[in-house]
Amino acid sequence: MSQPRSDYPRPQFERAGWMSLNGQWEFDFDDSSAGEQEQWYQQHTFTRTIQVPFAYQSALSGIGEHHFHDVVWYRKQVKVPSHMAGNRLLLHFGAVDYAATVWINGQQVKVHEGGHTPFSIDITEQVDGDRADIVVRAQDFSKDLTLPRGKQYWKEQSASIFYTRTTGIWQTVWLEAVSETYLDKVKYTPDIDENEIRIQLFIHNSQISSDLYLQTKISFDGKLVSDHRVRVRQAEEYLTINLHDFADHGLGALWSPEKPNLYDIEFTLYDNGQEIDRVMSYFGMRKVSIIDGKLCLNNRPYYMKMVLDQGYYPDGNLTPPSDEAIKQDVELTKEMGFNGARKHQKIEDPRYHYWCDKLGLLVWGEMANAYDYSNEYVKRITHEWQEAIDRDYNHPCIVAWVPINESWGVPNILNDSSQQQHALSMYHLTKSIDPTRPVISNDGWEHVKSDICTIHDYEYRREILQERYRTTESAIGAKPSNRWIHVPGFPYEGAPIHISEYGGISYKKSDWEGWGYSAAENDEDFLERYKAVTQPLLQSPIVQGFCYTQLTDVEQEINGLLTYDRKPKVPLALIKEVNDGRPSAK
Repeated sequence: MSQPRSDYPRPQFERAGWMSLNGQWEFDFDDSSAGEQEQWYQQHTFTRTIQVPFAYQSALSGIGEHHFHDVVWYRKQVKVPSHMAGNRLLLHFGAVDYAATVWINGQQVKVHEGGHTPFSIDITEQVDGDRADIVVRAQDFSKDLTLPRGKQYWKEQSASIFYTRTTGIWQTVWLEAVSETYLDKVKYTPDIDENEIRIQLFIHNSQISSDLYLQTKISFDGKLVSDHRVRVRQAEEYLTINLHDFADHGLGALWSPEKPNLYDIEFTLYDNGQEIDRVMSYFGMRKVSIIDGKLCLNNRPYYMKMVLDQGYYPDGNLTPPSDEAIKQDVELTKEMGFNGARKHQKIEDPRYHYWCDKLGLLVWGEMANAYDYSNEYVKRITHEWQEAIDRDYNHPCIVAWVPINESWGVPNILNDSSQQQHALSMYHLTKSIDPTRPVISNDGWEHVKSDICTIHDYEYRREILQERYRTTESAIGAKPSNRWIHVPGFPYEGAPIHISEYGGISYKKSDWEGWGYSAAENDEDFLERYKAVTQPLLQSPIVQGFCYTQLTDVEQEINGLLTYDRKPKVPLALIKEVNDGRPSAK
């Protein structure tokens, strides 16, 4: 598959005409929240600079301050390059935590809430000649426990399982040139049983030309598979394209961690015979399903060997320092014999999903949760979760959705019917948007309805784990962390059992001080402990997958297989040896 530029922020929907706005921006704290009243978007002498897309709490931002500053302002003066002249100009923000207001040349153009999802603005009418003065006001709510925040702590210093906060811009900002009519987005739904890809197309223009055509070219391994040209009659169109190149009893061109096959697809939009838009993309043909109680990939039982990945970096916090750092995390995960990652409490950068698509790594897409429940929380999380699913729907690597983890946001779910119904509604909301993937209503314990029965279990004694996961009854009846696996009234209904958090062995191999769920003294001790918690799951007749805690040390947690700066604590081949106790599908 052709590879998008390493700095391209949306690698599954790539255009040639774009410009990164990352780098130095003017910046200020606004602790008294006076900026709007004083019209900082019109005129203000900024006193600081910041390196976008890094939040001010990170070292790579150039500031690296951990104090509360919940209102921050940015300004960047942009000269629109000549090759974009005459086009419509879209300003894209990958993510701004939490609420953002944007002005262009003094005119307010956008208000967006949701700290982990992208938004775009057509700024064509606000640009003055070739000048765009971009001002952003970002507001965080650091102490609000009902805010979807993930692992960001509501106190100034990290502690326990919580880490440094992220305020403001933390993913790429970029400018894109498009025509008056353009392809806004696409949705891919692969059907491996029918050997076809279903494509939903969204055209941006209120007036569809009478001579608008879309050409769709699909290729695999450099060879043209399909070339379709269709008349576009409305803003939403549907294509179903049969793929005739499957071989090896249907496995030859399917996507899996072992064979991450991807199809290239090129969309070209023509109006009156003239090319007006071109987008490069890709998709993978794969299916995740549950058949007779077995978790299946491409219609075959598949044992998911996953690792919990917090997605934090020593100098960038939630923001990776480079594309190479993202790729390295995926490569290290696979090198240890894992075939998947559970991105924990973070809606990950699209470039992470690109590398998982490209290199072959399963991903459970997870919402960054709030901690407490309120009506405002419900409004916030349902809105942002829908945006997250919409953004990531096309990635073949994503094989499950996790809207809630460990009763975060619903702390009284065991006894509160409104919180039970909320978790149930998040399950059904997710299924209504994407019926093709399993959904876990409340990962770890206190399930109401889940397609996979996930259990968090940090028991470290081999014999207890062996007995606990000897039968379905003993697994479902156990109460790790003294938590019910299911909320009373919502019984277990035969879903595949997956131990989606376990291990957490602390092992100090760096200058970082910290904690874990059990402690190792040396390499040999660590490996014995890793075997003691992993082998019982691999040998269990009822467990269909696991997720080890965790990939790296993070701040005060030293329970990673790697140090925070991604150095192996023990040879990776030895971890792989244990994980290979049950061979991956071939």
